Amino acid sequence: MNWDAKIIAFCCNWCSYAAADLAGISRLQYSGSIRIIRVLCSGMVHPQQVLHALEKGAAGVMIIGCHSGECHYLKGNELALARAEVIADTLEDLGYAKEQFEFTWVSSAEPERLVAAFHRMSARLADLDRDMPVTITGGAWQQNNET
Repeated sequence: MNWDAKIIAFCCNWCSYAAADLAGISRLQYSGSIRIIRVLCSGMVHPQQVLHALEKGAAGVMIIGCHSGECHYLKGNELALARAEVIADTLEDLGYAKEQFEFTWVSSAEPERLVAAFHRMSARLADLDRDMPVTITGGAWQQNNET
């Protein structure tokens, strides 16, 4: 795949960020266009941060938190799930495609699951780029001359 628009991944310090660290140690491969931002808890990611990332040129945004019931802060991942539902609805209202956002669960012992989520997001955005009358290049929307 030759597609490499930036994807911002907000990763929980205790689970998904640790899984990313383990993925690196295990030499698991994923796109260099993934930009991981460590947050103490996925519940701390405000919807405005997701919008800001998209407005500044990210092709997609991911929030990756602990599995339900495993949050270091007890209910942070439940808050993140509730916010993710609001974010998904809001993005479509603002003209973004729902495929540009993903919320998923990954534990610290699941680097393969994290890498699979990264690949899935990259593939989904590449498909979106091919199917849309506008294209995502370098994160910015541009008119597609092929249509």
